[in-house]
Amino acid sequence: MIRLLWVGIWMAYMTAPVSDLLDGGHHPVATALGCLGLLTFLTAYCRLLFRPAGRPLDLRKAGGALVAMAALAAALALTLGDSWLVLFVYVSVACGAVLPLKAARLTVPLVTVVLMLVGLTAGDAPHLLAVLGIPALLGGFAMSGVRQLVRTTRALREARATVAHLAANEERLRLARDLHDLLGHSLSLITLKSELAGRLLPDQPEQAGRQVADIERVSRQALVDVREAVSGFRRPTLEAEAAGARIALTAAGMAADLGRTADGHPDLPPDEEGALAWALREGITNVVRHSGARRCTVTLTEAGGELCLTISDDGRGPEGPPGNGLSGLSERLQLAGGRLETGTGEQGGFVLRAYVALSRRATASELASPTPG
Repeated sequence: MIRLLWVGIWMAYMTAPVSDLLDGGHHPVATALGCLGLLTFLTAYCRLLFRPAGRPLDLRKAGGALVAMAALAAALALTLGDSWLVLFVYVSVACGAVLPLKAARLTVPLVTVVLMLVGLTAGDAPHLLAVLGIPALLGGFAMSGVRQLVRTTRALREARATVAHLAANEERLRLARDLHDLLGHSLSLITLKSELAGRLLPDQPEQAGRQVADIERVSRQALVDVREAVSGFRRPTLEAEAAGARIALTAAGMAADLGRTADGHPDLPPDEEGALAWALREGITNVVRHSGARRCTVTLTEAGGELCLTISDDGRGPEGPPGNGLSGLSERLQLAGGRLETGTGEQGGFVLRAYVALSRRATASELASPTPG
């Protein structure tokens, strides 16, 4: 319907050839041939402009149709009179509507020039050429501009849909990373404390009760964390994760050496601190679940304008390719402008290093050396 409205504007010029056919000034044979020629011209015009939008345009066929329309318009104007010069306006509009922008810039002025030459040959008055030449020129460029505008609008809609799709995927990935890190750590801690409570229950019911109370506390905190993660407000801190890491390592029967990790760094932005906090949570969870270690050491050091969180243990070391947790942690650090390194330690075991950039270079005295926790 929109295309019909745009094209229908130019149908007002069709009154001139129709009136010329109806006034009876031509021989019946000439009138019949004029009607046939006009019908053929309008058929070609409508087929060009009202083709299905999803069907690709064959430029060779479209160019042939435009040449045929121009030749028919010239023949009708030369044989039936200057009233038929208006057909060149439709040829110009069709050129602007179907041809590429570069081609339309050449063909529209060319059609206008042909209109003037045919008009002068037919003996038309100069003022009529001006009346038809300007609409032919402007009409062709207007239709070319409308076509370009439609393409741009369609491209913007597709780009908007793509951006919305990417945003939804990014939010889905964020939620998956948060839930994996949150539930993996909390469920591992609940499992350890449940096993410990089961061992203490027959002979030490008071200590078993304390473990059950810790299980309830961890479960409630996990529920709060999941709600915050779903809402998008979850941003852990090094202090909170360091406290949780001590509890998890102690419950697993490992010696914990966290040094001054919970103190963080005065120049560490919130996003970077959150990334390191997630790294601490994921690293401690992997140590508790997979390492079989007896000791775990966590240090926070500065070098080259970067802050490095190192988690090392004396366990079995890396086994197999990185899992979903480390892959998600690497993506999280990249979003914060950092990076992740993993491998085997000098004395065996597994080492995880998470790097983030500092907001400025700090002096060595601002970062206290790690001391045993």
